[in-house]
Amino acid sequence: MPSFRNAIVASVTLLLAAPAVAQTVGQASGQRQESSVRIQTTFNFFVAGPSGEGEEAQKLRDKARRIVYEMAARECDLLREVLAKDCRMESVSSNVGRQYGQQQPEGYTVNGSVNFQITLK
Repeated sequence: MPSFRNAIVASVTLLLAAPAVAQTVGQASGQRQESSVRIQTTFNFFVAGPSGEGEEAQKLRDKARRIVYEMAARECDLLREVLAKDCRMESVSSNVGRQYGQQQPEGYTVNGSVNFQITLK
């Protein structure tokens, strides 16, 4: 008899839970969900100038990173103008590499990457 009693308890539990589950699923599908999208922007550019260990070279490296950060800040504004209702910056990376030699100008090659999460308009 214990297995018959367990079967009845399980059946009653299932019958009581089914309407609640169906109602939750119905409510979720009836609501409009906002579409969220991840955006990644990458850019590369060259900044000419001294690339040694002096103060001028340090200022140039700072300028290069500042350009990356300014581009990242403006990107959210551009995304809002074109396709985003809301924009959140998730990460920014910059890589400043020294370039020098006889066949190329002295300066820094700059690579940047920015990740955003947006809500579409």
